[in-house]
Amino acid sequence: MIKMFFKHLYTILGGENIHMQGYIMETNLVVEGVKFMLLGMGAVFLFLALMIVCMNILAAVTHKYFPEPRREESSTPKSTNQNDQKKIVAAITAAIMHHRQS
Repeated sequence: MIKMFFKHLYTILGGENIHMQGYIMETNLVVEGVKFMLLGMGAVFLFLALMIVCMNILAAVTHKYFPEPRREESSTPKSTNQNDQKKIVAAITAAIMHHRQS
């Protein structure tokens, strides 16, 4: 059984003909199919790698000539932010009291 398996494996990879139920199957087609599969996968891999390299170059050029504007620190003191928080809390409290009264 194992000997037969290796014989068929050898014939598939080696290019010999296999006789199955009166038909001759050329195993060169299997080898050619694997070659085309690897060629296609290699072409897709190379295309994707080239696309990534081009996108990185484009990003570098874009950032060089069109830099993002930097955010400047606001000149308002932090106490203004605390006053805003107090106003928000007061508004929420007033809304809750109005809801409970109606």
